Amino acid sequence: MPAKTIMFQGTGSDVGKSLLVAGLARAYRRRGLKVAPFKPQNMSNNAAVTADGGEIGRAQALQARAAGLEPHSDMNPVLLKPQTLVGSQIVVQGQVWRSAAAREYQSLKPRLLPKVLESYERLKSNADLVLVEGAGSAAEVNLRAGDIANMGFALASQTPVVLIGDIDRGGVIASLVGTYALLPEEERDLLAGYIINKFRGDARLFDSGLDIISQATGLKSWGLVPYFPDAARLPAEDAVALDKPRSEAGDKPLVVVVKLPHIANFDDFDPLAQDPSIRLAYVTLDQPLPLEAALVILPGSKTTIADLGALRAAGWEAELAAYLRRGGRVLGICGGYQMLGNTISDPDGIEGSAGLVAGLGLLDIKTSLTPEKRLVRTKGRHVPSGQKVAGYEIHIGRSQGPDCGRPFLVLEGGPDGAHDASGQVAGCYLHGLFGDDAFRAAYLQGLGVKAQHYEFEAGVEAGLEGLADHLEAQLDLDGLLAAAR
Repeated sequence: MPAKTIMFQGTGSDVGKSLLVAGLARAYRRRGLKVAPFKPQNMSNNAAVTADGGEIGRAQALQARAAGLEPHSDMNPVLLKPQTLVGSQIVVQGQVWRSAAAREYQSLKPRLLPKVLESYERLKSNADLVLVEGAGSAAEVNLRAGDIANMGFALASQTPVVLIGDIDRGGVIASLVGTYALLPEEERDLLAGYIINKFRGDARLFDSGLDIISQATGLKSWGLVPYFPDAARLPAEDAVALDKPRSEAGDKPLVVVVKLPHIANFDDFDPLAQDPSIRLAYVTLDQPLPLEAALVILPGSKTTIADLGALRAAGWEAELAAYLRRGGRVLGICGGYQMLGNTISDPDGIEGSAGLVAGLGLLDIKTSLTPEKRLVRTKGRHVPSGQKVAGYEIHIGRSQGPDCGRPFLVLEGGPDGAHDASGQVAGCYLHGLFGDDAFRAAYLQGLGVKAQHYEFEAGVEAGLEGLADHLEAQLDLDGLLAAAR
């Protein structure tokens, strides 16, 4: 029997589409269905390495986990990774294709639709149900020509669409009715109803709102989903999540992550955010470095040289030097690791103009950026503690130098990273290492933190199970399944 498909499109960005699809994937999987997540086009610098050696958006990796599947590049065939305010690297079926400015990308989209449909058909061939996630707003009619992310895909595949509105931000009635009004008739014909997400308070007070939406659009409501606090346990996809307030007060040791302009793979730090032993704060470059920080982390970056320049222009080079003189500790991961060295060379102009720039000089290493991207899942051990680690590499460039003789990690492919002679500064290329509970506890203890027991992966599983329970209670899952085709 052919797989059934249903698509979830938003009235805007950050309305909760990704988590709804993850929760539904778990809920339908628990009903015995083989579920596959699919997002035709995503835009995110938070990527996951797949079993087939590609990369996809982090949200699709979480959805795959919810569905009990290994992440695969077909689950997100087009991934845009922003490099500048107006341009992105384009990843097609897991591999880098090219870079393009936003205006140029509009003309390239029609060439990508066959790849999107090819991946979609492969997923369908091995599933009972495909849950498709749109991108941004269904009503971005100014970008409709050649669309592959929302209604362009829905029309090409004849997939029914459920609209998602976020009541938490206000104006949900106008968002849903306005989206409906802007769609042409052939696209309205694909609409199979709507869901209102992130409701707070007494749902009965919105009964008249549901009536207004239904009268204006003729669409069926599949349910009103109350706000789900445990969503904080689950990895966020977009850096906008880092702008939301986090609990930074208290007397627990503080770990600071520098929020670089093009921060990437920031889900590295979700285990630290959840760990009850510490406080975690994302600090922007226009803020001072907190004096009480037990650790400062320079995270991954999509544009290492540009972000290094931004860090230096904001005065953070001097801030870090003063922090280290006071006995502080600094850890760089991936692009942050490259920044810690003496130089970064870009002979082929991969990140812009070809050339050589000075690094922060905190590790005696040199990095050369090369066109080949390393995409691999791996495991090994942390040299100082001997604890096991596991994660993935997703980077261009190679770092070498005397401090590499004191590696931070030893992985399946060999040593990774470096320590300085003092032991205060370290770096590595491995993403995801803090997800290992024993390593995280040992590393924090090495900082003088009294580590408390916390099982991160168990927390993610509990979050997915709780989300599935939440949606089972609030949505008409039987009706949604019947609406799929």
